[in-house]
Amino acid sequence: MGAAGRDFHNFNMAYRDCAGFEVMAFTATQIPAISGRTYPPELAGPLYPGGIPIRPEEELAELIQKFSVSQVVFSYSDVSHEYVMHKASLCLALGADFLLLGPDRTMLSCSRPVISVCSVRTGAGKSGITRYIAGILKGMGKRPIVLRHPMPYLDLKEGRLKRFGSLADEERCDCTIEELEEFEPLISAGMTVYSGVDYAEVVRQAEAEADILIWDGGNNDLPFLRPDLEIVVLDPHRAGHELSFHPGEANLRRAEIAVINKVDTAAADAVKRVEANIRQVNPRAKIIFTASPISLENAVNIQGKRVLVVEDGPTLTHGGMPYGAGVLAAGKAGVVEFADPRPYARGSLREVFREYPHLGNLLPAMGYSGQQRQELKETIEATPCDAVVIATPADLRRLLDLDKPSVRVTYEIQEVEGNLLKQAIEVFVGRGK
Repeated sequence: MGAAGRDFHNFNMAYRDCAGFEVMAFTATQIPAISGRTYPPELAGPLYPGGIPIRPEEELAELIQKFSVSQVVFSYSDVSHEYVMHKASLCLALGADFLLLGPDRTMLSCSRPVISVCSVRTGAGKSGITRYIAGILKGMGKRPIVLRHPMPYLDLKEGRLKRFGSLADEERCDCTIEELEEFEPLISAGMTVYSGVDYAEVVRQAEAEADILIWDGGNNDLPFLRPDLEIVVLDPHRAGHELSFHPGEANLRRAEIAVINKVDTAAADAVKRVEANIRQVNPRAKIIFTASPISLENAVNIQGKRVLVVEDGPTLTHGGMPYGAGVLAAGKAGVVEFADPRPYARGSLREVFREYPHLGNLLPAMGYSGQQRQELKETIEATPCDAVVIATPADLRRLLDLDKPSVRVTYEIQEVEGNLLKQAIEVFVGRGK
């Protein structure tokens, strides 16, 4: 059971070359247009000359019964503990084992030191922390390579291994908006980024040009690589989620360093609650506080105006956030009204608003395909407003060629109590692997 990332990796690590098992199917959720395809034989290996079908998760019970499935392996992230157990109950009721594969079985060993940056929820600011750490390492004369959680939403064979050293590499790859949101800020900061479906191959290639590898995990997933230093990022805007979402709590319990981010915009009591939860389940973790100050270009252009706010898609959808950096920046800039895109939503975006009613009048930047990217552009253009606030990690103005006036929101990481994270990275580099 997966969402086109962890599921493929778990298969590759635990089942691809294991003749004692027969994998009948993957099921897909969270990401549109994944189901109905085939995990190709070039990736599935010699035991699966016809590849493996990818079916909608809605067919799970039918598949268990049709193929007399004995084991179901849950392999995706950023879902509540209750959600996981509902899926487990379905499988158990049909007689199948329900499995969660452990990190020791699914982590790749590396010849280079590995720093993992994971989170307890998507949208916590993990990639900002990754950029901050990469900058520290570059300042020390090291060559860090960032390995991103795979997002194989297009051709799976072509997505076996991807290397991005420039924005031109992104353009040649025809990346989805979600991929661009993860890769573009890192590339713009001078980082080389690797990703792909076959992570053993990804690691081999990345090791050849890196001094240190940084794992930048997707959602709140566990690392695919065996870390030498584990960092987890927590979001006080969703205090309590660090103990109630899978596998975010596992990341928290494993971490050597726990970074409470966004302390500049979160309520003080929420920050204290997160800190108390860290000390409850992982008292050995070093707690570090960071801010994510928001910058809004040409803020005067939206003062007193009606704006449409476009936020990061995953943060708002399965991340569950009712707002993001765009709302905070627009409110600070003195906008008078937030335009409502729902009556003007095109195509699949109408279903997104139905599935996630908490979105209200915020527009998530959904773009898992060329068609969905066009629907996003059409929705923005059709929504009556004076200006568009772009609060996505990738600059949508470049991607969508918008006709409307727009302003961009960006944010970076700042430490708020000395340079404790910087010092921790320097100590880690000094001790070697």
